[in-house]
Amino acid sequence: MLDELRRLTDTIAEAEARRTQIINRLRREHAASWDEIGKACGMTRQGATRRWSRTLHAGSFGSAADAYHRGRPPYPRSAVEWSVPRAARRVLDLGAGTGKLTQLLIETGLDVVAVEPSAEMRDQLAAVAPKAAIFDGTAERIPLPDADVDAVVAAQAWHWVDPARAIPEVARVLRPGGTLSLLWNIRDHTEEWVALLDNILHQHTRQEIDTNPVIGTPFAGLERTEIRWRHTLSRQALLDMVASRSYVIVLSEPERRDLLTGVADLLDTHPSTRGRDEITMPYVTRCTRAHLQR
Repeated sequence: MLDELRRLTDTIAEAEARRTQIINRLRREHAASWDEIGKACGMTRQGATRRWSRTLHAGSFGSAADAYHRGRPPYPRSAVEWSVPRAARRVLDLGAGTGKLTQLLIETGLDVVAVEPSAEMRDQLAAVAPKAAIFDGTAERIPLPDADVDAVVAAQAWHWVDPARAIPEVARVLRPGGTLSLLWNIRDHTEEWVALLDNILHQHTRQEIDTNPVIGTPFAGLERTEIRWRHTLSRQALLDMVASRSYVIVLSEPERRDLLTGVADLLDTHPSTRGRDEITMPYVTRCTRAHLQR
């Protein structure tokens, strides 16, 4: 009976994966509403949205990998110095994306392993960080042996994971006393033009990200810090940054075009950005770290 149970579990998992693929395709192609999807799955619109919208957004980046790499900011070196213990030698960049953080980790002399689920992102990653060992995987399924790394860093990625599954998996690949650090670059809305930009970006949806998450057992000694810095980028790179946001990627073509036009109009008219080929974006990098109990 145990063998039968295992076969049934595998069948259910395969069916669920296929259902998720179909839903993601329906939403990307704007072929069905959440109401229609909910009815087809025997649940409400709200239930379907809660279950699959995060998966859809998380999986959307591959189609905009080039724009993502051009537009997304790097991370300040001080954030790496705070996040990775001096004694660490082998570090996992979890949800590495196109390698924005991976490059910086390598430059500090670390032995870097990068895990990223998107094939398009991994292609970019391999080009910019050839010294990293790159694997297909997720925070819930890390393709590394037990006690393999001294530290795990997840930059702009932890809000996409299931902590109930990811925390035990991270603990598994960490050596005793190892560190888990989480980083987010957040635009500094205290500057007027940045606040106006965010109003445009969130006119269709407001993506709430918990940048101060709790990291529970078996981790302890939770610490947080904020690092304020400024990133200078071209006007086109800023538009690429906007185009690579998950909630922009999944918009319909008319909605996406209207949103990008609104951003371009802001850059053309606001005194802080008007007529400038290079624009300085203020950021706050929010950092969280905890240590695996020995």
